[in-house]
Amino acid sequence: MPNESPVVTIIVPARNEEACLGACLTSLMGQEGVRFEVIVVDDGSTDRTRAIAEKFAVRVISPGPLPAGWTGKNNSVVAGAREAKGRWLLFTDADTVHLSASLARSVAEAEQAGADLLSYSPEQVVKTFWEKAVMPVIFAELAAAYPPAQVSDPDSEIAAANGQYILIRREAYDAVGGHEAVAHDLLEDVALATAVKRAGRKLLFRYGGDAVRTRMYRSYAQLVEGWTKNLALLFPSPVGLALRRMLDALLVIAGLVFSVTALPLERWWVGGLGLVPASMVWWRVRRANFSWDATLLATWAGLPMFSYLLLRSAIGYRTGGVSWKGRKYSRTPGAG
Repeated sequence: MPNESPVVTIIVPARNEEACLGACLTSLMGQEGVRFEVIVVDDGSTDRTRAIAEKFAVRVISPGPLPAGWTGKNNSVVAGAREAKGRWLLFTDADTVHLSASLARSVAEAEQAGADLLSYSPEQVVKTFWEKAVMPVIFAELAAAYPPAQVSDPDSEIAAANGQYILIRREAYDAVGGHEAVAHDLLEDVALATAVKRAGRKLLFRYGGDAVRTRMYRSYAQLVEGWTKNLALLFPSPVGLALRRMLDALLVIAGLVFSVTALPLERWWVGGLGLVPASMVWWRVRRANFSWDATLLATWAGLPMFSYLLLRSAIGYRTGGVSWKGRKYSRTPGAG
């Protein structure tokens, strides 16, 4: 019935997202099985983002001035939450595409599990060389640092969420202060999940390729800028991790050289020993849920790029901050 309150308010922060917003909103407006409303928060876009949003039956609002110290995304989602009428809030990014009936299934999953916050890690769409090379490595490292089973375990202190898909009860969101309480955090998804878990509320976190997919970056420049903003905040010892993965890369290369030079010996098992480092990397990367070709490429080419991005991120924060979508951010006490 049109006058009934929505079960879910979907909040989409958008800043210069003309390349992907249309596909996102098309997938959202096609959802069935649950009442919902959609609020697009246009964060000062200078492209066709707002015009695209206004073609859909959604509310389009502006977040207002950016408070000192806040991130642009937090300012946007707070503005959206203030206007929301649903008893569940879904925060999702403009670069996501939602599978048919996934919204109703996610609400049912959260309610059946008694979860206050449900977060999916979307299927990652990768197309270019560098996307295929580095994204599987990054998500394999994230899976190791934030194991979904431990995130979902109330007895574990590990908390995480993926900001591309966070479904949270409105009551729980308000109780922990919402994004306003983590407004200075660049990793607002992890910070919000941490606040929810510390409040004794239940998290549910899993790979959600059956519900949502995303292509995070569409160019090499976007990929470098985006991961420079995030990587050093995601891992407790970024420089040490970068050096370890660079060592892994050297071992993989050395092993390959050994295997090739061992071929004239006509002892296949000798050459096979040189593939052990690559096999170990492949086994680690394969848990990131990427296609076989991306996993294979990442095994050979992804580690040096991951190390570079991690070091670039760490150095950026130590020397004044990083840039993202035209704004400059420095590391804050609550970030990472």
